[in-house]
Amino acid sequence: MDQWRAGSNRMECSAGPHGRPWRIALYSHDTMGFGHMRRNTLIASTIAGSPIPATMLLIAGAREAGSFPLPPQTDCLTLPSYFKEEGGAYESRSLRTPLEHLTALRARTTAAALEAFEPDVLIVDKAPRGALRELEPALELLRSRRRTHCVLGLRDVLDDPAIIRREWVEGSLAEAVHDYYDAVWIYGDPGVYDQVHEYAYPADVAAKVRYTGYLARPKRKRFSELDGNELFTLLPPSDQRLYLCMVGGGQDGGGLAEAFAQVSFPSGTRGVILMGPFMPPDMQNRLCRLAAANPRLRVVKFVTDPDLLLSMADRVVAMGGYNTVCESLSFGKRTLVVPRVSPRREQLIRAERLQQKGLVDVLYPDRLSPAALAEWLRRDRKTPRARGHIDLNGAQTLPELLEGLLCSPGADWIAPPERNPCLGTF
Repeated sequence: MDQWRAGSNRMECSAGPHGRPWRIALYSHDTMGFGHMRRNTLIASTIAGSPIPATMLLIAGAREAGSFPLPPQTDCLTLPSYFKEEGGAYESRSLRTPLEHLTALRARTTAAALEAFEPDVLIVDKAPRGALRELEPALELLRSRRRTHCVLGLRDVLDDPAIIRREWVEGSLAEAVHDYYDAVWIYGDPGVYDQVHEYAYPADVAAKVRYTGYLARPKRKRFSELDGNELFTLLPPSDQRLYLCMVGGGQDGGGLAEAFAQVSFPSGTRGVILMGPFMPPDMQNRLCRLAAANPRLRVVKFVTDPDLLLSMADRVVAMGGYNTVCESLSFGKRTLVVPRVSPRREQLIRAERLQQKGLVDVLYPDRLSPAALAEWLRRDRKTPRARGHIDLNGAQTLPELLEGLLCSPGADWIAPPERNPCLGTF
């Protein structure tokens, strides 16, 4: 699938229109956890660290976005939040208002922000029309102005192929990509999961696809000042081993965290659980009680930057979200993935594909127990090295793709040709 990989030729973008910095907007709907906003924050940091002169606006669908450290020349607009129930249905997270009123509020706010910001590029995370089609007014506005390149960014795995094919048909998503988007960036490696093949994308969508490689955060010498003081107190002495449990936002990670908390950690080890801000309060309280009774266990509600703990961890036990897996692979940690299996099978598929390459171990949720976790922690296995086996260079590839959009001849947005009806179906 080399034809889908991003090119390696660098271009020079000295400045945007009229000598100002390029304006980059990034949208994420953020209905469950904060994986989308974390991914967009990493993308913003990657662009900020590149030679491209840019100022960036993040539009995020959860107020926790305001807790994340942002790179220079970047700010964030947070929308009133949705909440996704276990069955996948949406509702208002905090405002006492009907769902359709919340959607209208978010749609108007997003369109107004993009109209005022006038981005040169809009990068949309996962949902071509936005959550509940809330992004459509903004996309129509940008198309009418013909000055903004729109990019759809997709994680490596979305869900079971049959489900995605049905959703794309029912949501007319191929038509949305054709009408609104100049490019589709897949943040993964087709050698692990080839979306174009798995989801049978129509030809006009496939032609816009570029695989970036996984978005692995570069290793750093400095860590977030917001988290540093608290996390340093959790680190064990140099002669002890650290076992780290990560459950993403924590909304459905209570079972894994509780099983980990009941492991009898042997002498010379310490366990740390990152609970996540969306974990139900009763589960947080239960974990805190377990930690209070176990001198070898610590719990933390929320950190914006887990890299310090990851860098020190000997083993990682985690759910299978995109960002968590990328971080663990980039740090070269032996990882046990206990994936979410509903309402989407995304984490399960990702975990199984990486297990086939020998890069992670998988424990299925119906087999989860403290004894199973303890048995895995006792195993003496060689730590896998993902670099060199899969593409983890997404952070290096993204600026090249962005330059290709900004600096290509005829950079003004051009309306697409009429759609061939035969290409818009699966």
